[in-house]
Amino acid sequence: MFATTVRAPLWDDQPDPARGSRPPLDRSTAADVVVVGAGFTGLWTAYELLRRDRDRRVVVLEARRVGFGASGRNGGWCSANLPTGLEALARRHGPDMARRVHRTMVETVDRVGEVATLEGLVDTFTKGGYLHVARSSAQLGRLRSELASERALGVTDSEWLDPEAARARIAVTGVLGGVFTPHCAAVHPGRLVRGLAAAVEKLGGVIHESSPVDRILPRRVRVGPHSVTGPVVVRATEAYTARLPGLRRSVAPIYSLMVATEPLPPAVWQQLGWHHRETFNDARRLVIYGQRTSDGRLAFGGRGAPYHWGSRIADQFDDDAVVHRRLVGTMHELFPAVAGAAITHRWGGPLGIARDWNAAVCFDHVTGLGHAGGYVGDGVAASQLAGRTLAALIDRADDPVVALPWVQHRSRRWEPEPLRTLAIGSALRLTASVDTAEDRGRRARWRGAALDRLTGG
Repeated sequence: MFATTVRAPLWDDQPDPARGSRPPLDRSTAADVVVVGAGFTGLWTAYELLRRDRDRRVVVLEARRVGFGASGRNGGWCSANLPTGLEALARRHGPDMARRVHRTMVETVDRVGEVATLEGLVDTFTKGGYLHVARSSAQLGRLRSELASERALGVTDSEWLDPEAARARIAVTGVLGGVFTPHCAAVHPGRLVRGLAAAVEKLGGVIHESSPVDRILPRRVRVGPHSVTGPVVVRATEAYTARLPGLRRSVAPIYSLMVATEPLPPAVWQQLGWHHRETFNDARRLVIYGQRTSDGRLAFGGRGAPYHWGSRIADQFDDDAVVHRRLVGTMHELFPAVAGAAITHRWGGPLGIARDWNAAVCFDHVTGLGHAGGYVGDGVAASQLAGRTLAALIDRADDPVVALPWVQHRSRRWEPEPLRTLAIGSALRLTASVDTAEDRGRRARWRGAALDRLTGG
């Protein structure tokens, strides 16, 4: 199946005028703001700070290359989602705040598109909406319940689709109904993150690749024998935070894997629909996701890869033949028309999950330290809001985003080993068992409720 498949992200394997190498840090220096991590969070933070003040000295340090982590290997969704759903937000912070978060995320999706246009990032952002379908009675019940909760909050921009209307958008097998929201775009994440890096440099920021950080301290970052000092240090390392001293238990790096087909002929797309490049998933618990790429491929991914002891991250974990085969099988089950297409790319990477499944944006004016992350796979738009929020916090700006509930949120740490491996492994098995039961028409209420508690639902 994978004999001729490239084992690297599709997003790295296409011409891109913004691609380039940047020199490593080769001497100690000073800056006004030091950003650790050249993914979306770090680059959006640098971009927003420089847009506010182009005389500011901003230095971005990246261990590998721009967009090496989740920012350059994700499924290409720019969605208005956060890990914490609207119902949970309303329960914890009140309905007004839940509505405010929703409006802010909707605006953020559009802001990403506006910046892509402003910076001339061609073919990176297509706002075709998001289709969420049900293929079992349990999934149908969940989608109806979620939609009812949104409408009870006064959030009415999602639309219920009967099976025929859902299939008219994307011809997925076995669909019983679905929900469509316009607030999502299909993006080329590689071009977007590399274009954002170029925009940061155009504004005067300096980016050093191949510069792995050894330690983050108040007002100082160490890179081997060199240091960058400055009054503000922002950690934007997402899943890779677990590699930093003292932070191994702050997030759990969980792998998500993807495959991509060859460009599909028009006759296949005529069968599949997907005319507006909607993003897609179904309501199973073990998340899957897909998009139609700008060059006519089906890019399809999902969770289910094993967690690795001690929150280890390694390049070889990006490639798991068993999980990749399972993804291809699921893709063929949902979309039989692509069964004859070659799989040209397979890849993966870790995403960061906090113990309470909450994303966070934090800054301390006493130490000058800030950080953001924990997006649980929904970081393309959320990272833009995080960067904007960090910039506002750093500048003490009067911006309503600093009052959102993820600001200064502190999650408790993950359990030490072996409890961490046992907990995460158990959650993965529980997720799979709920999906299996629901696919067979059985109820899994207590397991579903336990899963909701584990994931902050």
